[in-house]
Amino acid sequence: MELDLKEIKLEGVEGKRPVVIAGPCSAESEEQTLNTAKQLASKGIKIFRAGIWKPRTKPGGFEGVGEKGLPWLQRVKQETGMRVATEVATAKHVEEVLKHDIDLLWIGARTSANPFAVQEIADSLRGVDIPVLVKNPVNPDLELWIGALERLNNAGIKQLGVIHRGFSSYDKKIYRNLPQWHIPIELRRRLPRLPIICDPSHIGGKRELIAPLCQQAMDLNFDGLMIESHENPDCAWSDAMQQVTPDILSYILNLLVIREGKQTTDNLSELRSQIDECDNQLIETLAKRMRISREIGVFKKEHNMTIFQSGRYDEIINKRGIQAVQCGMDSEFMKKVFEAIHEESVRQQVEIINK
Repeated sequence: MELDLKEIKLEGVEGKRPVVIAGPCSAESEEQTLNTAKQLASKGIKIFRAGIWKPRTKPGGFEGVGEKGLPWLQRVKQETGMRVATEVATAKHVEEVLKHDIDLLWIGARTSANPFAVQEIADSLRGVDIPVLVKNPVNPDLELWIGALERLNNAGIKQLGVIHRGFSSYDKKIYRNLPQWHIPIELRRRLPRLPIICDPSHIGGKRELIAPLCQQAMDLNFDGLMIESHENPDCAWSDAMQQVTPDILSYILNLLVIREGKQTTDNLSELRSQIDECDNQLIETLAKRMRISREIGVFKKEHNMTIFQSGRYDEIINKRGIQAVQCGMDSEFMKKVFEAIHEESVRQQVEIINK
């Protein structure tokens, strides 16, 4: 489907790359919201973000201040001249943000995974001309992501964009959410006019990963960045580890190398980004394999079995060597790789059995 799009227009926001949306994960108090906004405005940030309603994985956590925080965003507009943005997940949220003159909305990853919820939001926005950004669903499903965009577009929303915040995974990994860059790259191929914003805060989950992720997004020709920034990140009520101060944010942005012009798959930076993604996937796959190895270690311990099974080892080495040749790689190279993998698997099983 070809989306009926028009350029996102926000008064006072220049169109040069990257567009930066910054602010705390959550609006915690009027003072914290205003102080953070004023510091960000002094750094040249034009769009302020803050969560008003926060969907939490488990009950009992901080779920946002709710409607009482919306007047704080109005004050941000009045006192700094910044545009303001927040997340909506229900028709009631939409009703409230429209009352309070919020400039930009985004739909979160949990919500975009639910077609019923997206349709409810789309219906509540019918007839309203406001920019809406859609985060990728928590699961790596490009069709579900596009489906959310289509629902909004069918309701008459033409100022559309997306936020790439990575995808959830069960296993231990480098990032909080796997970037899987090939998915937004494919989205751009299908919908070349659609603005793509990167959310390095949620992809990385740790503030030290934000700078390299920002650069990677720029090298892949993303249009903008949404970065969580708090006046005192270590004391934040939610997602403290992934927030940075306005000073650090400014430092990160000043270090960015922006390569203007159309990026292609022949571009060296993009190819290196793909290599980085492959390496990350290799490490995450190996982490999953080691988890399974530890489960095997538990089974062997419970059934009084030996760790090393020579028949199984020979089968793995020989089979993987044949597979390597079929995939254009050297069998001896693959033998060395799996010898190292098997050695680490044995080490982890020994730890389990000796506990």
